[in-house]
Amino acid sequence: MVTLSKRSFLGAPAIAALGLAGGAHAKDGARTDACAGPPIPDYRLPVTKGPFRPEPDSLKTYKVPDWFRDAKFGIWSHWGPQSVPRQGDWYARYMYVPGHPHYEQHLKAYGQPSKFGYKDIIPLWTAEKFDPEGLMDKYAAAGAKYFVSMGVHHDNFDLWNSKHHRWNAVAMGPKRDIVGAWKAAARKHGLRFGVSEHLGASHNWFHPSHLYNQTWPENGVAYDGADARYADLYHPPHNEPYRGTADTWYTRDPGFHQIWFDRIRDLIDTYEPDLLYSDGGLPFGVVGRSLVAHLYNGSIARTGRLEAVYNCKDLGSGEFYRESCVQDVERGVLKGVNPLPWQTDTSNGDWFYSDGFKYKTTSEVIALLADIVSKNGNLLLNVVQYPDGGLPPESQLLLQELAPWMAVNAEAIHGTRPWKVFGEGPTEVAAGAFQESAAYTAQDIRFTTKGDALYAITLGEPKQSVDITSLGRGAGLERRRVKRVELLGQRQPCVFRQTDAALRIAPPSSLPTRHASVFKITFHG
Repeated sequence: MVTLSKRSFLGAPAIAALGLAGGAHAKDGARTDACAGPPIPDYRLPVTKGPFRPEPDSLKTYKVPDWFRDAKFGIWSHWGPQSVPRQGDWYARYMYVPGHPHYEQHLKAYGQPSKFGYKDIIPLWTAEKFDPEGLMDKYAAAGAKYFVSMGVHHDNFDLWNSKHHRWNAVAMGPKRDIVGAWKAAARKHGLRFGVSEHLGASHNWFHPSHLYNQTWPENGVAYDGADARYADLYHPPHNEPYRGTADTWYTRDPGFHQIWFDRIRDLIDTYEPDLLYSDGGLPFGVVGRSLVAHLYNGSIARTGRLEAVYNCKDLGSGEFYRESCVQDVERGVLKGVNPLPWQTDTSNGDWFYSDGFKYKTTSEVIALLADIVSKNGNLLLNVVQYPDGGLPPESQLLLQELAPWMAVNAEAIHGTRPWKVFGEGPTEVAAGAFQESAAYTAQDIRFTTKGDALYAITLGEPKQSVDITSLGRGAGLERRRVKRVELLGQRQPCVFRQTDAALRIAPPSSLPTRHASVFKITFHG
């Protein structure tokens, strides 16, 4: 392990790439250009020795490990104190914003945020029914090959025994190492383990907690976020709020950049995850690149090869180098077969538990999974949990229905690669984040391959003949003639006919699985 200042660690080429130049120490301990320009922070960025350096050209030599390319499906626990009010995502922010439903609900349930703030929600999260091994049984049966634990959300509350932060789940709330418990259960079930960090945006995101009551009789009374005793939770006073734009998602404060690095490095070093997810672009320039280099080099040092995956978004905030990470697309998909592996992250409901929220059906999840896998992607699915750690009926039903489907059809998902085209069918899907809604039919087909087999997945239950135009002799996509068609889960091969227009398959009257069907196609020659 090497600890170097930013200037000596990076070297002149990297500093020049950042638009920074060397100079003397400023009075506050930062470096400053002798002629002009802002101070250069004297970051402490220890990185494990190895081939990766915190420079874009170095990180762009990254190759996605085979385990991730084969896994295809992961489950995420996007869970923490914000689930307690049962109001859904971003509660810790919007409970301080007058006019927002979270604020109105907070007034009814807890009173004014000046008297009962987010710090007072945290002790209510006791997670008394949290059973990671029992849940991991269900997740593995549902086909998950990796599991991701929330590490820290924008609420600045660490779910592990943090060395740098007193607001953590071992010291308060459940008084339990949530990340450690998830890791032990995942490893026991043979799943790869990951952690997610949303800390990068916390500094600006939490700004409303520093404001004040705007209703009688306490108009003008400061919220608890303005109390200096809790500045390590709500962050010190600053005038840099998140305003809903990309350039305000991440703070420019170098002091917080260092805090972020120290805490997320502690998370990585303590739990040695196979995957790290950031909720945004790669944060904070050289600070974020140093962390990713540390993640990759640490993986090589432990295993002798690069097994680590880093997820971040190409979504207008932070840095994004397509070759240096696995692109994550929140609640959306990419268009066509992407040359590089990628990932969708989404939830079967709201991100945190919310009463009355509409959940995805099993059919919708399976269709989404098949569409993503056909395009060289993975699906990371949050399975919503109650505040106590148990599963609501909708999450239980999803897992119960995924298990038998995967038992029959997993060979068309796990370990597969894309075909020449991702699929065909009448349903058009918009590409990009927050575009995941689609009403697929049995005429919408997605392709995957493994060895000599081509799999055709219908995104609905085929009640009549299935016509695959991509396999018509006149389509030109496959020169070989079809030799055999099987429906996974059925012993007898299917009756089929290959014409110039299409491959027509006659499915049986009784299908082996619900939601979607998979035809395994092999060829002559």
